[in-house]
Amino acid sequence: MTDSHGTLVRRRGLMLVMSSPSGAGKTSISRRVLELEPELSLSVSVTTRPRRPGEEDGVHYHFIDRESFDRMIAGEELLEHAEVYGNCYGTPRSAVEAALAAGRDVMFDIDWQGAQQLRATASRDVASLFILPPSVPELARRLRTRAQDAEDTVRYRLGQVASDVTHWAEYDYVLVNACFDESVERVRAILAAERLKRERQPGLNEFVAGFRNAGSYEP
Repeated sequence: MTDSHGTLVRRRGLMLVMSSPSGAGKTSISRRVLELEPELSLSVSVTTRPRRPGEEDGVHYHFIDRESFDRMIAGEELLEHAEVYGNCYGTPRSAVEAALAAGRDVMFDIDWQGAQQLRATASRDVASLFILPPSVPELARRLRTRAQDAEDTVRYRLGQVASDVTHWAEYDYVLVNACFDESVERVRAILAAERLKRERQPGLNEFVAGFRNAGSYEP
């Protein structure tokens, strides 16, 4: 059976991990890539932060309290977790593991702390991408234009940029998001290449075995 890409070989899904300083455009890029890639789904994180206008529980995040979050950590129900800007975020384990086993890809919109944990526990399944803004002034403009945070929060996020960007070298790929459409296509190119890696196609042995007696083939 083939998938929407015409794939004949059974494969294991991958984790596409995307991180960036706040305001670099990661969320906008990820949403567009998800629209264009039917085999890719977004890992819905749990978080203790307040819900923003327009966000839906179970769609953008699973919004929970700190006590529930701590219980999930204790029960080893999270693949990774971190505290960012005073709020906790984590990735539920069961849904991701089921998707990978079924050959579906999962996108992660997480910070560098979460990316480090995923690389430590599931490095063979991870393809990581760090997104940079084209400049600090442009980053500040984007943070203020989206009008989701108070000015003191914007200044705090800008103050964290120097720390966040020091982790760029830990990622497999680095993308400067100067043009949105180009950035989207580059992320899709990364995804296409990562899907073809030998270790992500466990069905290759079985597939190639079918060619061993090719010399005796008669139409």
